[in-house]
Amino acid sequence: MTVILDAAEILDGAGNLTTAATWQRVCPVEELEVAWGEAALIAGRQVALFRTAPTEVFAVAQQDPATLANVMARGIIGSRGSRPTIASPLHKEVYDLETGECFTNPELTLEAFPTRLVDGFIEVEL
Repeated sequence: MTVILDAAEILDGAGNLTTAATWQRVCPVEELEVAWGEAALIAGRQVALFRTAPTEVFAVAQQDPATLANVMARGIIGSRGSRPTIASPLHKEVYDLETGECFTNPELTLEAFPTRLVDGFIEVEL
């Protein structure tokens, strides 16, 4: 699947054109398999999407913080207690899908984005 979305642009307080954090519609939730990752290009950002349950979707940066390779959608989904996780496919650092915290190396952080389901579609806030 390839998804490309544009960002909303607004004027900031100084009158400069800037990109606002907005909800971006990505795809129907049925297009993502449960326990599998997919990459999407949203507002010029590579994002990894993970559907962990029928109505639960997480979004994180596609770029692996340890190697800077865009591979996180191919990571291994798991959990640490009740926390959903993704392990990098390269060096196996384990990140919290909700917060981006790295459980195996506290110096690393994976950017995490809010998600929601609206009328059967996944939306990501960027």
